[in-house]
Amino acid sequence: MELEVCGITKQYKDKCAVNDVSLKLTPGVWGLLGANGAGKTTLMRIIAGILRPTSGCVRYDGIEIDRLKEEYRDIFGYLPQEFGFYPGFCVQDYLEYIAALKGLTRAETKKRISILLKRVSLSEVRHKKISKLSGGMRRRVGIAQALLNDPEVLVLDEPTSGLDPGERVKFRNLLSEFAHDRIVLISTHIVSDIEYIATCNAVMKEGKIIATGKTEELVRMVEGKVWSADIDGRELAVYEHQLLMVNVYNEGNGDVKVRYLSEKPVIPGSRKEEPRMEDLYLWMFPESARSDI
Repeated sequence: MELEVCGITKQYKDKCAVNDVSLKLTPGVWGLLGANGAGKTTLMRIIAGILRPTSGCVRYDGIEIDRLKEEYRDIFGYLPQEFGFYPGFCVQDYLEYIAALKGLTRAETKKRISILLKRVSLSEVRHKKISKLSGGMRRRVGIAQALLNDPEVLVLDEPTSGLDPGERVKFRNLLSEFAHDRIVLISTHIVSDIEYIATCNAVMKEGKIIATGKTEELVRMVEGKVWSADIDGRELAVYEHQLLMVNVYNEGNGDVKVRYLSEKPVIPGSRKEEPRMEDLYLWMFPESARSDI
């Protein structure tokens, strides 16, 4: 089982959203990490067959998805950033409607919906209108519809948007279990979504893939660049303007512990720290330090 992105480019009038991207995805969880506007959603829509690339192609097991058509859709699950639904649909009706579109039998539909509603903790609201649900619940409905046909390839665009921390943990556990013999691609700018469950990661910036590898391989890129130090709280404003801060902890006695990124130690008494995925993300996307993280 292999999903191959072959030299994909998507050019709009005055912007290249995706620039000659190639990836070879095998079973497991894959993280597509990048800041907002990096081109992740455009690439996802091309992989889903919703958007045609300017050049390049997507192949599943060596065959272009344009040739596979319905055969590809039968084994594909997709959660866009925003999924549409008729305002009058309750959760049950919506999932039955999607199951019919995906060609599931009545028996399969009943079984899959029952299982998935339990897995995403929506059984008690199955007859409630989706329009009346919270943002997090709607997101869970979207996750359920993407899994209805038990897909071999699952593509999720910012799947944890609107989920609380507990829901995110459950979602990650569900994906880890699901991806045992399937390809799961998660697009996100939230590092914790993929840090501990991704088999491999691709980092996307300005339409290009700038790095790929396992988490432990990628974080080596910032080895020796992650530091921590204890400072007087009154010095924080000065250092915040000088350094790329990852975390700031108030010690409660007027002192502050900071974690920062730099080629060399800047604050006196700085200690070298083991790098994490969050450090790598901020190193590659420093403009996100005050917005996405």
